[in-house]
Amino acid sequence: MDISALSGVQGVESVSRYASQNALNKTTTANGNSFDSILNSAMSLVKETDDYSNAAEVEEIKYATGQSDSLHDLMIAQQKANVSLQYTVAVKNTAVEAYRTLMNMQF
Repeated sequence: MDISALSGVQGVESVSRYASQNALNKTTTANGNSFDSILNSAMSLVKETDDYSNAAEVEEIKYATGQSDSLHDLMIAQQKANVSLQYTVAVKNTAVEAYRTLMNMQF
């Protein structure tokens, strides 16, 4: 393979131009997909928080009716639900603050 006829400068220009266009396309595509993935992960976070809350309620009912003697399981379920709720609220507050920041930007 004879590469002596190729110009190194010409090749670099075309590659760099392609790389910048490709990076722009990847950024645009990634932003479109990333919002979708962020929204899906937020919805799964809310579902997970709801599941922990429901599990804590089930443990409370079991303990109150005498079906379970384990105060330890009850406390763990309640703590999981509490921590999950706090995390969900923190994520929501961050998203609302980011939205407010974007709305206050002047162009």
